[in-house]
Amino acid sequence: MTDAVVVGSGPNGLAAALTLARAGLKVRVYEMGAGIGGGTRSSELTLPGFLHDVCSAVHPMALASPFFQAFELDKRIELVVPEISYAHPLDGGRAGIAYRDLDRTADGLGRDGDAYRALFAPIVRLLDGVTDFTQHQLLRMPRNPLAALVYGLRTLEQGTPLWNARFREDVAPAMIAGVNAHSIGKMPRLSTAGAGMLLGAHAHGRGWPVPLGGSQAIADAMAADLLARGGEIVLNTTITTLAEARADSGAKAVLLDVSAASLARIAADELPPSYLRALASFTYGNAASKVDFALSGPVPWSNAELAAASTLHLGGSRAELARSEAEVAAGIHPANPYVLVSQPSPYDPSRAPAGRQVLWTYTHVPAGSTVDVTEGITAQIERFAPGFRDIIVARNTITADEYSRYNPNYIGGDFSAGAVTLRQLIKRPVVSANPWRTPAKGVYLCSSSTPPGPAVHGLCGWYAAQSALKDIFALPAPELGV
Repeated sequence: MTDAVVVGSGPNGLAAALTLARAGLKVRVYEMGAGIGGGTRSSELTLPGFLHDVCSAVHPMALASPFFQAFELDKRIELVVPEISYAHPLDGGRAGIAYRDLDRTADGLGRDGDAYRALFAPIVRLLDGVTDFTQHQLLRMPRNPLAALVYGLRTLEQGTPLWNARFREDVAPAMIAGVNAHSIGKMPRLSTAGAGMLLGAHAHGRGWPVPLGGSQAIADAMAADLLARGGEIVLNTTITTLAEARADSGAKAVLLDVSAASLARIAADELPPSYLRALASFTYGNAASKVDFALSGPVPWSNAELAAASTLHLGGSRAELARSEAEVAAGIHPANPYVLVSQPSPYDPSRAPAGRQVLWTYTHVPAGSTVDVTEGITAQIERFAPGFRDIIVARNTITADEYSRYNPNYIGGDFSAGAVTLRQLIKRPVVSANPWRTPAKGVYLCSSSTPPGPAVHGLCGWYAAQSALKDIFALPAPELGV
């Protein structure tokens, strides 16, 4: 007999499963793919010996997530925290460098250094309170009102036409826009600025760690904990109905690490029409298209300091990035795209053969795009690293349409499992004090379609599991540490 079933083995599904197993329940996880991990899979996408992250590669929440802190992820896998959290190259060999040290970052920004420091210093100082406020649900009263206020005021500034008011030069604004653009959407906008302020604060707080062995190491650590407590993972199994999820198990709880649209299909027979209508009104955003490169050596950046940056934001000035994101929102493939780059090889030699490197890149495209963006991404890298084409050994492209088939949660290639807008940070996927609980008895949604939304943090699954433990099993939340 099984007490609980979890559908999907992404970081949220695994977080839910191991939380339930830690509480003493018998747990079974169903995964449609041949391997676990969802958005944290790693694979040899180009050539043997070159290990690429299939989806997520940048993990600002690996040390900051309350779930991963409770789980003590840093004691289970090796996380390297680079001195440079991210970098933003500009034409002429210039670059903004976001060090973990906020003062060092500000010192490199000339006349805008003091303004940049004043923007981030208060939220870095109150980072735990800001994280608590943003990584749950916005309907909840903040436990640290000052942190929420400080974060909100800076989001209001950077999410409106006031976003350039404090700056006189172009490097600091470009850096902030590059981080804002992690959340696909127009700029300035409150939702993109909110994401940027949080990620930027973590860049100068705990840093942006690189997991040795690829993102897969995160999923593997979670699965190992689940299996050690008697949990079961069943691969190559697609669940299309609640009856299939419960078959031969007697499970009292079903937790679904699926999109809101998939929830509507799987649980249609047990959900009331009003809830189904709410799920149908939940919208999905634009998409990502990705290119992985196997390289014969380091990227020849014009600015040599960029070689030490594990994450880079390409696309030029703040105005250029805003134009690129506006074009995507209008259904256009930008000629000058925003490109997010991860180069883990300097910190993780296991990713490629000796002397070689891997490079992870993606750009934003309209939802459902079938366009191959390889040339656009290559040209944007070449803009800041002349000679880049000459070191490409192999490459692998995944279009937005292919992403949606690789992972049904990525509807149209939207890796956030739902547009990240101000409205949908409150209505995710419904307005509720407990958005993880559905009206169907014992059925919970634990994907990024619930608060706090996208990123590798495990929180959607953790919150859903805690709700199920309380509602169905009358059990307290368990300890998760090593």
